[in-house]
Parts: sequence; C-alpha cells; structure tokens
Amino acid sequence: MKPPKKNPILRTRVPTLPPGSRSRVALRLTAAAAVGRFELQTCEDCGTVQYPPREACHRCLSPSVTWGPESGDGELLSETRLHHSNDLFFRERLPWRLGLVRLASGPTLMVHLHGDVPPAPAPVRVGARLDRAGQAVLIGFPAEETPHMADDPQLREMTCDPKHRKVLVTDGKTAVGQALVRALVKAGAGPIWVGEAEPWKQAPGLDALRQMPDVTVVPLDLTDERSVTSLAGELGGKVDILVNNAEVHRPYGISARRGTEAARAEMDVNYFGLLRLAQGFGPAMRARGADGEAGAVAWVNLLSIYALSNFPPHGTYSASKAAALSAAQCLRAEMRAGGIRVINIFPGPVDDEWNQTLPPPKVAPDTLASAVVRALRDGVEDVFPGDVAQEWFERWRESPKTLERELSFGGER
Repeated sequence: MKPPKKNPILRTRVPTLPPGSRSRVALRLTAAAAVGRFELQTCEDCGTVQYPPREACHRCLSPSVTWGPESGDGELLSETRLHHSNDLFFRERLPWRLGLVRLASGPTLMVHLHGDVPPAPAPVRVGARLDRAGQAVLIGFPAEETPHMADDPQLREMTCDPKHRKVLVTDGKTAVGQALVRALVKAGAGPIWVGEAEPWKQAPGLDALRQMPDVTVVPLDLTDERSVTSLAGELGGKVDILVNNAEVHRPYGISARRGTEAARAEMDVNYFGLLRLAQGFGPAMRARGADGEAGAVAWVNLLSIYALSNFPPHGTYSASKAAALSAAQCLRAEMRAGGIRVINIFPGPVDDEWNQTLPPPKVAPDTLASAVVRALRDGVEDVFPGDVAQEWFERWRESPKTLERELSFGGER
C-alpha cells in the first residue's frame, strides 16, 4: 500500500536517532554490516561463538578471538512488543517487536523482530543491518521469504527500499543513468526526476525515459552552481533518495597528455559536482529524515573501485574518484544526524565507451543498476559490483600497499 502523503500543515519533526553508543570492539560488527555481512566472534582456543563482542572469550578468557561469517540460523525462544519507551526514536515508532533468539552456533541474542516471523517457538534467520544512526543492529527474519517482506514497518526504518519513494537521478544521458531509471521504476519508485545537462545535445534513449509514467526529465548541470541551486529550490523538499551517477571519465594517466583540461573536467563533475549537490540538496534532505514514511532516506554516490587504489592507465579519473570518496565520507558523517544513509557504489570497469580498450570482465549498466536497488533494499553503505571490484576490494583489505605495487607494475586491473 502506498504511504499517505505528508500533511503540509504539520511541521517537520526534528530528526531523532536510535542509541548510537558502541564499544570499539563492537564497531567491527558495524563494519561488516556496512558491506552486507553478518559476522560474530569465535574463540580460537575453545571454539565458542560469542555475542556481544568482547576483548576476550567469555568462557575461557582467551584473548585469541577472531571475526568470521555467521549463518544466522536460529530459533525464536520468546518475544515481546514494546508499547512504551524512554528513548525518543522508539517512542515515535511504537509498538516495536523484539525477540529472544538462540543461534544454531550457540549464543542467545535479543533482536528486532520482523512482523512476518510467526510466534515463538519458530525458526528464524538473524541478519545484521544498519539502523538510522549508522550502527549495526540484529534483525530476526522469517526462515523463508514472504511475499511482502520488504514492507515491514520496522525493516523500512533500517533500509532505504525505493518502493513508493521519490528519487532524483542526476544524469539520464548515460547508459548507466537510463538503466538506473528503469530499475527504480521496476522497484516501485515514483515520481522519478532525471537530470539532463546540455539539453541541446540529443542523447539516445532519453526520449524513451520521457515516455515512462512518473518519470520527469529536468535540467541539471553539476558544473553550474546556479543550475544545481535552482533545482534544489524546486525539488529539495521532495526528494527521498538522490542517486548521483553523473561523471566525466577520460582514460589518461598524468603524463599521457599535456595540460590539465581533462583532469579539470573530471574534477569539476566527479568531485566539485558532488560538493554542489551536497550543498544544494543536503540540508533539506537532512531536515526531512524524520518525516516518517514520507521522509528522505538515502544518498547514493556512483564512485569507482579506482577510488581505493589508483589505476595508472586511468590515473586522473582515479584521482577524481578518490577525492569524491573522501567528500562522500564527510557527507556521510554530516547526513547521519538526519538519519540519511550515504551509500557508495564502487563498480569495476563499466561496459561503456570509456572502457572499450579494457578486456572483460566488465559491469553491464543493468547489472550496476540492479546492485544500486539491492543496496537500497539491504540498507548497506558500501557495494562492490562486478568480479573486478570484489577482487580489488579483498586485495585492498589484505594489503593496500601490495595492491598499489601490483597496479603500478602492470598487474591485473
């Protein structure tokens, strides 16, 4: 069911966040949840799986505890439904369902309970999600998928499902931008606004977007502050999800050509364009984070796996994306106060005109668009679509310096 529109007479609520305090050890659980993983600690000496996270094993006191993936299979032992809370965030969202779950691996957990989970005793599947404060929380899901699983009110508070939400896609001229619009329409988003820079240049496929229901093409040039400010004044109070996919990509290293024109063009869109968007749309979206089902929820940046470690054949593009990543991390910290999730997408080489000289595998635009929608539904912060991106990420986690050397000496991209 489509949520009701906000009453314009009512004032916007002040954004509130769930409790955000976590120990430094527990932040590892948050780091795993940010990339869609559920991990728990296991003692290397006695094999005990423990929760909550600790500096040492609670059974044998060994300091040799390591983090590893957890299946989440377990049994619901009991449940309760809160009708009163001293915490402002939960007070505005009561009633709230909680359950006690014993995992198959041993530990017993208190979890937020999905509405489709049957009464105890019942099999459940526990997963880690990020809440509005950006911290990991545990949710008990039904053991089997249900038809309207994503519509659960408690789950929607912790994810950014685009269904029934208003979206701005900043560039509709590219194959990726058009694939994003199609994927968002299929996911139930609407209305969708699609940015168009330099409208005198006819872009193939843009007319097809204009014919789609609930899709409107709007003028938006990220190199023009007046263009961004004007659209922000018109749509800033309406956008629930902003997808920044606009970019300039030139396959050059530093010494491959003289002058800085190409590098300036990349920085003007990839980095300064993000800053202009953040200054134009950020304050209004952050203020609307408490508008309930009609509130702003997410900001998506399409970056590149080259942002983690420079790929010399595309050196200036890599540098612009690294700058954008740093800005996106700052934006994430600022938007968290309003409960807005900033999601960074790190694809490998995309199958477009600027990567024609690179060998497969490449990420198809439709695959990239599906990854964005899935990231919104799962409520994660960092996504690495494609085989190249996933391999680079694992190598970067293991040793950033080793990956840098491999790339500088002509290693695999």
